[in-house]
Amino acid sequence: MAGENVVWLSGVRLCDAGRVGGKNSSLGEMIGALADAGVRVPGGFATTTDSYRRFLSANGLGDLLEGALAAVDAEDSAALAKAGARVRERILAAPLPGDLEGDIREFYRVLTEGTGDAAAVAVRSSATAEDLPNASFAGQQDTFLNVRGGDAVVAAVRRVFASLFNDRAIAYRRHRGFGDDGVAVSAGVQLMARSDLAASGVMFTLDTESGFEDVVFVTAAYGLGEGVVAGAVNPDEFYVYKPSLERGDSQPIIRRRLGSKAQKMVFAEGGDSGNGGGDTVRTVDVSAEERRRFCISDADVVSLAEKAVAIEKHYGRRMDIEWGKDGADGEICILQARPETVKSRPDAFAAERYRLLKAGRRLAEGRAIGQKIGVGRARVVAGAEEMAKVEAGDVLITDMTDPDWEPVMQKAAGIATRRGGRTCHAAIIARELGVPALVGCGETLDNVGDGGTVTVCCAEGDTGYVYEGAAEFSREDIGGGGAAAKPLPVKLQVNIANPDLAFEVARLPSDGVGLARLEFIINRSIGFHPRCALEYPNLPAAVKGRVEELSAGYASPRECYVGKIAEGAATIAAAFAPRTVIVRLSDFKSNEYAGLAGGADFEPAEENPMMGFRGAGRYVADSFRGCFALECEALRAAREKMGLTNIWVMVPFVRTLSQADAVLALLAENGIRRGEWTIVMMCEVPANVILAGEFLERFDGFSIGSNDLTQLTLALDRDSELVAGDFDERDAAVKEMIARAIRACRERGKYAGICGQAPSDHPEFAGWLVRQGIGAISLNPDALAQTRLNLAEMDLTVDLGDGGKGS
Repeated sequence: MAGENVVWLSGVRLCDAGRVGGKNSSLGEMIGALADAGVRVPGGFATTTDSYRRFLSANGLGDLLEGALAAVDAEDSAALAKAGARVRERILAAPLPGDLEGDIREFYRVLTEGTGDAAAVAVRSSATAEDLPNASFAGQQDTFLNVRGGDAVVAAVRRVFASLFNDRAIAYRRHRGFGDDGVAVSAGVQLMARSDLAASGVMFTLDTESGFEDVVFVTAAYGLGEGVVAGAVNPDEFYVYKPSLERGDSQPIIRRRLGSKAQKMVFAEGGDSGNGGGDTVRTVDVSAEERRRFCISDADVVSLAEKAVAIEKHYGRRMDIEWGKDGADGEICILQARPETVKSRPDAFAAERYRLLKAGRRLAEGRAIGQKIGVGRARVVAGAEEMAKVEAGDVLITDMTDPDWEPVMQKAAGIATRRGGRTCHAAIIARELGVPALVGCGETLDNVGDGGTVTVCCAEGDTGYVYEGAAEFSREDIGGGGAAAKPLPVKLQVNIANPDLAFEVARLPSDGVGLARLEFIINRSIGFHPRCALEYPNLPAAVKGRVEELSAGYASPRECYVGKIAEGAATIAAAFAPRTVIVRLSDFKSNEYAGLAGGADFEPAEENPMMGFRGAGRYVADSFRGCFALECEALRAAREKMGLTNIWVMVPFVRTLSQADAVLALLAENGIRRGEWTIVMMCEVPANVILAGEFLERFDGFSIGSNDLTQLTLALDRDSELVAGDFDERDAAVKEMIARAIRACRERGKYAGICGQAPSDHPEFAGWLVRQGIGAISLNPDALAQTRLNLAEMDLTVDLGDGGKGS
């Protein structure tokens, strides 16, 4: 009966999904077709779906399925649990047909020949409706790890058959429109990679939140992968830029995030050598030293991405891939590959954008799943036995969710969990359901009490928040059409500071980025003063400890400072490539630098920092030249090592021509030279306009900073509430300055853009800019679509003859 009951994985292909299920057919496909591409898949065998059906028939279980399950309402969790338990009990008590059991034992003997019972195998479910492009069935059936010996394998196969009728699996099939009798299961028996001695994780061939397709998103944690998949650990995360990978650039990793990785799953002593009666794996704590470093090397990340791209090309679609690194031989194995089921769907890109307007006290934070905002009553659930407490429209608050919770998750207005990463099963289901969710909130979730109204916000980037009370937010259509499709005589760019939002914002119909601010990266991703990076370890004890904490995962604070800036700039540039991304060099004021860890020890006390030690003057000062060199090194890494050649550099707050010459010389000294790079300056000091011709001899164009130009033209401190009423970029004097700057650029064929607030706030001002002949307007993302519509309805005839006085 071999062949009818059991087949080798190496002998099946995708077309055999009906015979061995989606998971096993995909494993066989990779074994047969991708070995030459460096994709290693552990060998094994699978029972056939025909043998499963014969098992049901031989034990008279078919009538039971129809009678026990057919009339059960999937929304009635108690009735579903009772019916499912009855079916599972009967399956577990039923013997396998003798020839099927004999074949399983023989195939297991051959698979482990030469290793004896010491060889550990995984016994996994593979259903015929599993791993489809429109439904993942993620984690619906069971997997058994570190199984050893023929008796244990036979028992595990029977348990796989029974797991087709877990409560979660039954409910999921009902919600997805699959009948219980229309789904069959195969059990895959596969040699285990010893990832318990190394690391494992999940990777996607696109960004799971935005759907951005030019990256491979890799997650990794110590030990067996079930900890990552189930959401029990917060893994390390990496983004690899596909174009950079395919070009062979020296550093295609454009982003890293260190996870807490507090626990890991490892083999239990002896494994399961009986009838499923012993624990085969156990969870242990990860040491503090291991938690503070990434669990895989850059070389591992690149190797994983290469395998992911090879798999994606072979399958011709975006993929969700599980992997493990064998700690015995150091090799990376692919354990599963299935179609990505959320962002690859046509309806995944519904053109809507949520924006938080006003919120209460911040209670908790975690990794954001999706980009939506949800409001509801907080319902704190200690465990699965309390799931019935959750009603439609509640916000589910719990330690972690697994697929058993799917019926409850469907009801929720939002979800927040203490544990889990962005690729755990619960996150996948939350995305499928379109429910905003936070995972990995840790102890911050203790601040959320039961019964109060809260807001779950996933619209602020990778980090999401739970806010007290019902927040005010907007939901808008960001699609363009009609008038928005009309060609305009100006480029519309976006301002962006947060790299977390880059992939999402890049979907907007823009002409690139007119202003990418480094300050956000330094403040949020680094958190310590650049002098700390240069003077480490010779820092005060308290500061040194904080800097070490903030730079965990990197070889040194210096490497962290350079690496984080490079990654932030590269993430934005990758998201918008090949469109231009203008990165403004840091423009912190002394009070803002002083707010960073260690900053108070290095910054002067200034009465008016807005007018003080900032911009180009800071860069060339002896006290800051070394810090500025770190920024230059980071941007060079993003452009030269990561291949993001669409990056331009912008120099802010250049007061004098001599300062311009000094900063350009310093840039060249640090490898950023005009001709090789496009270098523009912010036009924000009246001297820049008065001597526009001379400044433009030195730079490749102006980006007008209307906020500072208004401040300095009207002699206003824009931080002072006493004079705030007089601050108006539309003042005639300010418009005269702007018009002259634009005209100077046009006369010399140089870039002329504006990145201040005014065009976002005042549609008529944007129209006036276009009539002055400006080449690019950089807007806040939420103003882009409306500004495009407004301009499409205006007369935008360029008129350079009014000296800036026109309306």
